[in-house]
Amino acid sequence: MAIELILLGAAGLLLLSVIASGAWSRLGIPSLLLFLVVGMLAGSEGPGGIHFDDAGAAQSLGVVALVFILFSGGLDTEWKQVRPVLKEGIGLSTVGVLVTALLVGGFAHLILGFTLVEGILLGGIVSSTDAAAVFSIFRSLGTKLRDRLTYLLEFESGSNDPMAVFLTLATIQLLMLPEASPWILLLFFVQQMLFGAVAGFAFGRVTAFLLNRVRLEHDGLYPVMTLSMVLLAYAGTTAAGGNGFLAVYIAGIVVSNTRTAHRESVTRFHDGIAWLMQIAMFLALGLLVFPSELGGVVDEGLAVSAFLILVARPVGVFLTLLPMRVPVRECLLISWVGLRGAVPIILATFPLLAGITQADYIFNIVFFIVLTSALAQGTTLIRVARWLGLEAPATDVPPSEVRLLPAQDVLEVKLAENSQAIGKRIVDLELPPDLILALVRRGDQAMIPTGTTRFLNGDQVMLVGQRETIEAALGLFADERPHSGREDPEPPQE
Repeated sequence: MAIELILLGAAGLLLLSVIASGAWSRLGIPSLLLFLVVGMLAGSEGPGGIHFDDAGAAQSLGVVALVFILFSGGLDTEWKQVRPVLKEGIGLSTVGVLVTALLVGGFAHLILGFTLVEGILLGGIVSSTDAAAVFSIFRSLGTKLRDRLTYLLEFESGSNDPMAVFLTLATIQLLMLPEASPWILLLFFVQQMLFGAVAGFAFGRVTAFLLNRVRLEHDGLYPVMTLSMVLLAYAGTTAAGGNGFLAVYIAGIVVSNTRTAHRESVTRFHDGIAWLMQIAMFLALGLLVFPSELGGVVDEGLAVSAFLILVARPVGVFLTLLPMRVPVRECLLISWVGLRGAVPIILATFPLLAGITQADYIFNIVFFIVLTSALAQGTTLIRVARWLGLEAPATDVPPSEVRLLPAQDVLEVKLAENSQAIGKRIVDLELPPDLILALVRRGDQAMIPTGTTRFLNGDQVMLVGQRETIEAALGLFADERPHSGREDPEPPQE
């Protein structure tokens, strides 16, 4: 097929998916499910007629996409938000995932006739959650959960994928090598998680160091540098025997919580990459499935999906969180906010490539579970949150809109001779996180500063932010109260 036709088809699918996603989300259905449906319609059994059955290519695309999605999730994770829920989040992403996988495995063994190991393989594949789909629904409908719940669910969804990957790989190894010792799997788990955590922290620190110290000719090259570090973190950690997915997520957290230059441009770049990867991944996975084969697993898929939603996930959540004294209402909502997303479908391609006997059967069941989970839970999340009294007013302003708020003050500050900022870079100053340095005037020149801009004596700086934020930062720039571009922070005393 000519490259022009391939590009035309890809562009058309992407554009259709993005435009339709808004209306889809307003129905209370995750927009990522739309991308799956578009992929299915474009496939060989749909109107599009595109034949795609390369599980290896779909898996490779899925792995790369997941790497960038996890790194972007790490960049959006602030340590001050995670720290209060760290214990609960780690518990859900390890013990909770394991309990869910074991229960689903036992159910598949008893009801579907799988061997126990095959059942646990299915359980491991569907054990991770996709909270990104959940919060896209809440944002589209103008509502949100209480902060603690939001932080816990975001942290769980970012950190439980590595455990699901480990369970999938471990059970595949048991199926291919039945004589393998369980102790070897335990050592494999420790190695994966330990190497992944250490490597992630190291790569995160190196990435932050490079952002602050390497001078590049164009600002647009800094996101490219971080992109290279993300791929290096995953590939290097995986090659060394660690969990590369855990490494990139932790690296993202480290970069996010280290004062770095070019932070905003890097974060926006990776947010866009993450969305592109999610759409491309779901479209490819939609192309990979054959809808006619799903009809043969309706009964099995509904049974496993119902057990997962109503029994396995709640038991895993309650066993993990009740000993930590998490309120029952919060446990109930966390149990319901367990949508399955792209990761289970990606993991379902691993048995296909490994040649496991039940691989096709497992893939179709997993795909059916993802569809039913999104439809059953996605359309009822708002009502469940309100019924449990855990909805909070959506008062937070997205970072992309902060600069447009009319209630913000604009002040132009001339650096005093004894200003602490003289000779320092912006990234080295202890500035409030929501303060914007919009412009620096130096003589007859005006420039938009970056994190590496170094202040000189006589510079004038335009500060944008809430009145209290600007007041807190004035001591770094000038001793005397500056002239305000909008109004004085405090009215002059008569």
